[in-house]
Amino acid sequence: MSVDRISEVIVEQVRLLIREGKLVPGDRLPSERSLCERFGVSRVTVREALRVLEASGLVEIRVGARGGAFVTQPSSERLGKGLAELLTLAPMTAGDVTEARMVFELGILPLVVERATEKDIADLRALVEQSLTELENGSYTMAMSAAFHVRVASCAHNPAIEMLVQTFHGPLLMSLQQARVAAPLMGPRGAHEHFELVEAIEQRDIERAQTIMRRHLQRTADRLADPSSADPDDGEE
Repeated sequence: MSVDRISEVIVEQVRLLIREGKLVPGDRLPSERSLCERFGVSRVTVREALRVLEASGLVEIRVGARGGAFVTQPSSERLGKGLAELLTLAPMTAGDVTEARMVFELGILPLVVERATEKDIADLRALVEQSLTELENGSYTMAMSAAFHVRVASCAHNPAIEMLVQTFHGPLLMSLQQARVAAPLMGPRGAHEHFELVEAIEQRDIERAQTIMRRHLQRTADRLADPSSADPDDGEE
């Protein structure tokens, strides 16, 4: 059996122990020597298994006298990036992404409106102000638009939503960039709608927030479906 195959067995054993709650964040895995003896393998094989576990965000390797491999709590960002890599291999169009955004971003707005904190709203306002400044300077990018929508979703304060947002960041940016290519003559409407959305969130007005977001996203869907219909005053999304 190859080193890779044997290391996979070790990885799956550790994952199983974590799933069953027999290993929890903060626990230290047995030493390399102990793992070698337990599985009857070489240190090369054990180190490969630990490398895979570390790359997956399941363990943290610490050096020094009190070092070793420690079980960690995978962050939403790390989990999202892993899933995002899988999504990049999946066949999807910008239209598919925008359709999914209509379901997801509208669906989470009630939570966002209910749970957004003062800091959340301050952060959103700062992003809007930065966007308006960059629009005036002619240096506004789709990455800034994507960052705003990701930050809105984080206001739901739900770790599962956080993970999904991190997963969807790449496809979201792709759809925005393609929409801009389809209709390059765009004005500040989208950024101003960001401002209106923040106002609605601060006022805890779910209906208004959903109306703004629906109009905001529908324009992207229309632009991708028929670029010739784009209004020069259209916004970024």
